[in-house]
Amino acid sequence: MKSLNIAYNPRLDQLRWLAATIVFLYHFHLEYRGLGGAPLASHWWGLVTEGHTGVGLFFTLSGFLFMQIALHHRQIVYRDFVRNRFLRIFPLFFAIFLLATSIGRDSFQPQDLLYLFATNLGLAPTSGTVVTGAAWTISLEFLFYLVFPFLARFALEQGPRYLVKLLVLMVFFKLAAFTVNAKPTLMFFSTFVGRFDQFLIGMLAALLLQGREEGARRWAGVLAPTALLLAVLASAIQSKYAPFDPAGKNEFWIWWSLAESTVWAGLIVAWSSFQGRLPALLERALCHGGKISFSFYLLHMALLHLLAQRFGLLTVTGNVLADALLMLALSYAATWAIATLSYNTIEEPFLRMRRNYGMTPVEPATPMRAR
Repeated sequence: MKSLNIAYNPRLDQLRWLAATIVFLYHFHLEYRGLGGAPLASHWWGLVTEGHTGVGLFFTLSGFLFMQIALHHRQIVYRDFVRNRFLRIFPLFFAIFLLATSIGRDSFQPQDLLYLFATNLGLAPTSGTVVTGAAWTISLEFLFYLVFPFLARFALEQGPRYLVKLLVLMVFFKLAAFTVNAKPTLMFFSTFVGRFDQFLIGMLAALLLQGREEGARRWAGVLAPTALLLAVLASAIQSKYAPFDPAGKNEFWIWWSLAESTVWAGLIVAWSSFQGRLPALLERALCHGGKISFSFYLLHMALLHLLAQRFGLLTVTGNVLADALLMLALSYAATWAIATLSYNTIEEPFLRMRRNYGMTPVEPATPMRAR
C-alpha cells in the first residue's frame, strides 16, 4: 500500500504479505487439526504452529515505517496523522465489529460498544467467535497510533536512548505484572504490556538505520536470509520451550516479545534495504498481497472456518499430504479473492480520502547584521 508521506518501498508491502501469510498458516493449521488432520510435530515448524508471531512482525513493521516517515518529515501534524490512521483501519474494523455484534445479538449489552476501543480486553464481542477473533489486535494498533507522534518527537529530540529508556520501563512493567496476573501468557500476548515494546523496537530499528543505509543495502542479500533463518530458529525455540497457552504462566513470555521483534526488526531492515530484483510476476503478486493484507488478516479466520465447516477434510487424491496441500492452496486462493474484494469495496474508497500529515519545519532565516 502506497503512503502519501514517504516514497513507496515495495519491500514493506512484501513484508506485510509475509506477516499476513504466517498468521494465515497458523490458523489453517489449527482448523486442519480441528478437523482431525495430522499436526506438524517438529518444533522446526514453529513459524507455522506458533504463527501468531506474524502479529509481532506487523507491530514491529508499523513502528519502523512510521519512524521512517517521522525521520523524513521531522514533524507530524497530529490531527492529520490520526485522521489518516482512522481512514485506514476503521471502516473494515467497524464492519467486523458489526458482524460480531450481529452474531452475538442475544447477549449484546449497550456498553459493549465501548469494546470498539478495547477489542483485546475482557469479553469483547469480536472475541466471542473465531469468525471475528482476529480483530483483537486492532485496538492495540490504534493505541500505538495515538501516541506515536509524541514518541517520534521525543525520539527525534533525544535519539535512540529515549526509546531504550522506554523499553527498560516496559521490562519493569512486565516483571511486575507477571507476579500478580493469573494468566500472564495471555496478558503478554494480547495487551499493551506485551506488545508495545514491539512497536518501539520497530521505531528503534528505523532510527539506528539512519545514516547506515548504504551499508544495509550492500549487505542486504546476506542479512535478509540470515534474519529469516533466525526467525525460524526463534519460533522453533518458542515452540519447544514455551508454546502459546492462554492459561499458562511461563517466564519465557516476559522476554519473548522483545526477542521476537528484534529478530523481525533485523529482517525488516535487511529486506527493506534489498536492491535486488525479483521476477516481475512474483514482485507484483507479493506487493498486491501487502496491499490487501489488512483485509486478508481480518477475514481469513472467517473464511477458513466457513470452508472447514462446509467441506471438512479434502480427500481428492487419496494422499494425505497432497490433499492437505490442495486444501491449503484452495483456502489461500479463496482468502486472497475475498480480501481483494474487501480492499476494493471497503478500504480503497476511504484510503483515497487520506492526506499528507508530514511537515518539514522551515529553518528560521538568519537575521542580517546592521552595517
